[in-house]
Amino acid sequence: MSRRARFAWFWLATIAIVVMTPLASIAAGESIGGTLIQKIDDEKVPVEGVTITVTQDGTEIGSGTSGADGKWQVPVDDAGIYQVRLETSTLPDGVGLTDPDKAELSEVKVREGQAKKVIFPLGEATVSTVSTYSRVGALFIAGLKLGAIIALSAVGLSLVFGVTGLVNFAHAEMVTLGAVAAYFFHASPTGPQWPLVVAIVPAVLVGAAFGWLQERALWRPLRNRQTGLVAMMVVSIGLSFAARYLFLIFFGGEPRAYPDFAGQPPFELFGIAMVPKQLATIVISLIVLAGVGLFLQRSRSGTAMRAVSDDTDLAESSGINVNRIILITWILAGGLAALGGVFFGLNEAVQWDMGFKLLLLIFAAVVLGGLGTAYGAMLGGFVVGVAVEMSTLVFPNELKAAVGLVVLIIMLLIKPQGLLGSKERIG
Repeated sequence: MSRRARFAWFWLATIAIVVMTPLASIAAGESIGGTLIQKIDDEKVPVEGVTITVTQDGTEIGSGTSGADGKWQVPVDDAGIYQVRLETSTLPDGVGLTDPDKAELSEVKVREGQAKKVIFPLGEATVSTVSTYSRVGALFIAGLKLGAIIALSAVGLSLVFGVTGLVNFAHAEMVTLGAVAAYFFHASPTGPQWPLVVAIVPAVLVGAAFGWLQERALWRPLRNRQTGLVAMMVVSIGLSFAARYLFLIFFGGEPRAYPDFAGQPPFELFGIAMVPKQLATIVISLIVLAGVGLFLQRSRSGTAMRAVSDDTDLAESSGINVNRIILITWILAGGLAALGGVFFGLNEAVQWDMGFKLLLLIFAAVVLGGLGTAYGAMLGGFVVGVAVEMSTLVFPNELKAAVGLVVLIIMLLIKPQGLLGSKERIG
């Protein structure tokens, strides 16, 4: 299949993500709800006992109170436009709205069958005295942290696409698997409860083993049957849904944090506040990515991997064992995705669908850097991460994920082959 056709299928896959996301969240009956989270530095704490009232044209429809997990929900009669008000008098001491004007949302549109989610920005009930320099610096560090996580996860997806041509939707679940496995080895009552720095090792091995299992039990038999890439893409979608809801069944729907390194106090470096685990994520990720680069450039397997990515038939005729190289690629992709998942869970929270939430940004990084290019995926990950976090200086926090896609669109208009991709003559 030509690279132009593969590019078209890649974008078809990306569009499918956008289409499937709302379809997966449709519930029976209409309701309005959300989760009240107080953000203190880099920590997110649920806020309990806050009342939210829903009205429509001056008539009260109902009210709800946030539970211990911060969640609240109010059923509504039908689809329509509603007003949602947070009763500020019920906020606990020390908790306040970061934007007082958003205590009432005047036009909340609920579609038929939709469980509408709304967000109230909560923080410490103090007046911010943070300078612009400190705020920009903190967001830049947060962007590097997010970019490191995206880059680790995107490299594997890019390598698999380059070597096999497959757009693997289940890559997101490989990210989730790493975070969940680390939680099991670190904090689960049924696990060994090792320190997190030790639990990372078996978690990465579990991710690598899952990559090996996928290739041997699923993708290689499909290739031997000469299954088309479109059909294999559909299989990966099914695998993604199956794995995601298995995580929901066995891990549960509540977000959980790693006990180690939770609630770290921030420190200042060059006048910029940051949390130690942010810096550790960035540094370790850069070291691992540099190791991947050396592997691709200096090792025989890495050279063979690049050869298979450039031309599979020519590589095979040169004596390269293509199936072995593809297997190594899947193992490497699984391990890197698992490590990215551990860092994502360390800095945010471990959830059953955490990888799926990151998938669109991973796709953006891969396309932005150049399809099938490992180094492009690394660079694209950092560009997307920094752009997403820095965008909150101008846009609401809820829109920051969309900014990554806007950056992608602009770059493709300027340089369609991506940051590190090369132009090719077609025809």
